[in-house]
Amino acid sequence: MVASRPMSDLYLEAIEQARVYDVAIETPLELAPKLSSRLHNEVLFKREDMQPVFSFKIRGAYNKIANLSSEERECGVICASAGNHAQGVALSSHRLGIKATIVMPRTTPDIKVKAVARMGAEVVLFGDSYSDASDHAYRLCKESGKVFIHPYDDPLVIAGQGTIAEEMMRQYPGDLDAVFIPIGGGGLAAGMAVYLKTHSPNTKIIGVEPFDSAAMYDSIKAGERVTLKQVGIFADGVAVKQVGEITFDLVRQYVDEIILVDTDEICAAIKDIYEENRSIVEPAGALGVAALKKYVRNTGARGQLLTAINSGANMNFDRMRHVAERTEMGEGREALFAVTIPETPGSFLNFCRIIGDRNITEFNYRLSSREEAHVFAGISVANNEEVDKLEKAMIDAGLPTLNLQDNELAKLHIRHLVGGRSPLVKNEVLYRFEFPERPGALLEFLTRAAGRWNISLFHYRNHAAAYGRVLAGIEVPPAERSAFEAYLEELGYPCVNESDNPAYKLFL
Repeated sequence: MVASRPMSDLYLEAIEQARVYDVAIETPLELAPKLSSRLHNEVLFKREDMQPVFSFKIRGAYNKIANLSSEERECGVICASAGNHAQGVALSSHRLGIKATIVMPRTTPDIKVKAVARMGAEVVLFGDSYSDASDHAYRLCKESGKVFIHPYDDPLVIAGQGTIAEEMMRQYPGDLDAVFIPIGGGGLAAGMAVYLKTHSPNTKIIGVEPFDSAAMYDSIKAGERVTLKQVGIFADGVAVKQVGEITFDLVRQYVDEIILVDTDEICAAIKDIYEENRSIVEPAGALGVAALKKYVRNTGARGQLLTAINSGANMNFDRMRHVAERTEMGEGREALFAVTIPETPGSFLNFCRIIGDRNITEFNYRLSSREEAHVFAGISVANNEEVDKLEKAMIDAGLPTLNLQDNELAKLHIRHLVGGRSPLVKNEVLYRFEFPERPGALLEFLTRAAGRWNISLFHYRNHAAAYGRVLAGIEVPPAERSAFEAYLEELGYPCVNESDNPAYKLFL
């Protein structure tokens, strides 16, 4: 009997034989001199944002489609995607003369829909989320006989993404100390990890996920694939509720650890990349740099060779407003405080003396009573240590102080709303919602409420994403709380109860 070959050997062979360069380019492995100097390590960027569709996804999509039989090509292909995979499938199909259908959520920004249509694919808009679009794509696949091109859980797609690691080994033959790879469904990390662990076994393979979309991290921790109830919408390129079956097994076997990063850290990484080479990556594309910085900070690494995969650059320009707003906190360069000062002569001046000659980025003052007032202040600082010193100085001066660095309600909404509580409001509950960015979403919210409860506060911000952030205060008598919670469940919009948030109690 002939012994079966190890699975890793099969993937290595598939990576080495992958057909990607008919459409993909060999992207540079570039030194990032500014970040290297700042972090006291040699930092390299693998520039997948330079691909023809501005994302690594073209590799896996083309490799899968190029390996279809003539009968399968005749049937055509179909996929579900709101972004980079859609463009990869559309371009690959166009080059190979194959008909392609792309199912995208109705919330997909128009710029992405038009980009896919320009490549000759048929675009079908369905549902509000990737899950809705994916379910519909599978239905159409069964009805039409088209071949489904999975975005990550397919051996040929995984092999196509693994060619990035093969390139890196040619471009830098020595051992890399660590490589930081974004994880959504896991195809990129799986393909690269299999190759790197064979050809550079001393290299640490570190996956990266946002805290609010940590499907792979949670699955590995649980020992089995888990399904997240909801995922964060900022880094939409990796917003996956459940990772792949194949990718889960490979990542669990070959990836050394997973680092989680938050929105502020991602925004700071976008700025770091821009300052290096004037490119603007999308949030998912900056995950590697965000984790690389966190790794150096947490481990004290010095003199190492560290590589981040800049995985994509399909950024809507309008989102830059939100990125710029959050960047300073991600770098530890802005402190955000709620401070209560006594309503006595000279107290305002004493507070300003504590701030000293630091630059004030935001200052909102609201008289609360004849005894005290609340101040919402943004202050430029050099680092996180200075934030702690400022907080201590305010507390030592007898001023009740609330550090808002990690308070999403404050950063998303309250800084734009400071004004004080209305004496007319009774039994108010406060919720943060994510509304799908499509016509009728607000009307649906109000219609289902059917006038049962009064809206006492409403704040909406558009971040040029598939979902908008909404803050709503609603007057709900205690006896009707269970009915209100049933209404929220039926509505189905992701939401967070912020009724006990201390910033809300101070300012709204």
